[in-house]
Amino acid sequence: MMDAGHYLYRIGCTSPMAATLETLKQVHRCHLLTVPFENLSIHCGETIRLELPHIFEKIVVQRRGGFCYENNSLFGWLLSQLGFEVKLLSAQVRNAYTGVYGPPQDHLVLLVNQEGQRWLCDVGFGAGFRTPLSLETDLPQCQENGVFRIHWRGETLILETTEREEQLPQGGGKEQEIKGEESKGVREMMLDKGQKGWKELYKFTLEACCLEDFKEMFTYHQTSPSSLFYCKSLCSLHLPSGRITYIGHKLITTHLLGEGTRTQTIMELSNTEISDILKERFGIELLCPLVPKDVDIVPPSILY
Repeated sequence: MMDAGHYLYRIGCTSPMAATLETLKQVHRCHLLTVPFENLSIHCGETIRLELPHIFEKIVVQRRGGFCYENNSLFGWLLSQLGFEVKLLSAQVRNAYTGVYGPPQDHLVLLVNQEGQRWLCDVGFGAGFRTPLSLETDLPQCQENGVFRIHWRGETLILETTEREEQLPQGGGKEQEIKGEESKGVREMMLDKGQKGWKELYKFTLEACCLEDFKEMFTYHQTSPSSLFYCKSLCSLHLPSGRITYIGHKLITTHLLGEGTRTQTIMELSNTEISDILKERFGIELLCPLVPKDVDIVPPSILY
């Protein structure tokens, strides 16, 4: 049985909670700090169903995570239970590997209307914002993990973040082997605060959708060589001090140091180490064996 109180307990919040802006920000941030963004089911033979009771069982009862359709649909349900006015929206992600946008319904996001103010919520995007973003301004919105802005392009809204020079590995970041860890393939990069400009993350419209509208893309992301989720086994979780990400045979830990400076540590993992990392760092114990995957994404034949 789906219960909002159990969900709030899962993310470290107490109930009851009033439908205020403070509550909206709190539950958004708490979800990101406790529920991983992950697609491990695709790579260990588990069945994923786009049905709220099934998603609740997975995320709340089994203490797993999910990708956008799972995390955001369930989070939208929680917000509605708390008394918020919530709409499901379709978004199209700009793929960080291919540089092109995905098809319609590529990503599910939430629009929340709170006392006449519109807020974008998204707890299903690995490197996204931590608290809701206002749709009432196109000015930059600063958060602890980055700077974001939303602006109109015709009838479409564009979400952007500041792009830093160090996001390209060859772009001037200082990289060094960590003493005593060379045998494990650990390396560390100091990422400076120099800004390169704005980078588009995804685009969306304000046309309301229902969960069934995403079923085709839900299958696409589990089967298409043009999908990040099919090509790479991944699990990511926000931390108060940064973010931790498992992908393929790597563990990437990002530490936020303030004033735009951060460090990133990359550790190579063996097959036997992956399950321990998932349990110890993400709180995930898989019932079926994981097949690690990290292959190139094939650019889609149609440009959107």
